[in-house]
Amino acid sequence: MDTKVLYVTAIAIAAVSGGYYYYSGKGNKLQADSARSMKYSAENINLTQTDEQGKLYIRAQVDRLEQDLQQKTSQLDNLRASTYKDGRVDATFFAKVANGYNDNEKVVLRHKVEATKLLENGKMVFLTDELTAFPKTRELETDKQVTVQTPQAEFVSNGLKANLNDGQYEFFNIRGKYEP
Repeated sequence: MDTKVLYVTAIAIAAVSGGYYYYSGKGNKLQADSARSMKYSAENINLTQTDEQGKLYIRAQVDRLEQDLQQKTSQLDNLRASTYKDGRVDATFFAKVANGYNDNEKVVLRHKVEATKLLENGKMVFLTDELTAFPKTRELETDKQVTVQTPQAEFVSNGLKANLNDGQYEFFNIRGKYEP
């Protein structure tokens, strides 16, 4: 009879121990899952990025970054960025707030946005409250009012679509002055 009691006690201890290890492991898994959904933040960021050939592609400064890895979104405060083409600054961007979506495939610049495209004979400056940029394709668009300043003209457009690669710009309902 003593052996039977020992076996029952051993089975009870094994069941309790197994249950403890099972549920404690599941608890750690839940903690790991919740850690993945955390938002990360950093301040005073300086970024330098190169393209596939190792040439300078973009330089940026951000006062504060908050990133959600699970949602693949980011928010940047006081973004100042310069894009490069053939080793030279090609365009600059400033925005009080920028929101990146899908690992920054789409970036929406907001609040006192200034985008500048450097040209051979000067620069073209876009001033607006909101501008959507697609960094990989180097395209810009907005349906908000945009003030455009160039060496030859200054005008206001009710929207913009721009391709910085080939210099194609589409403006909507423009008003302004042109000086050839």
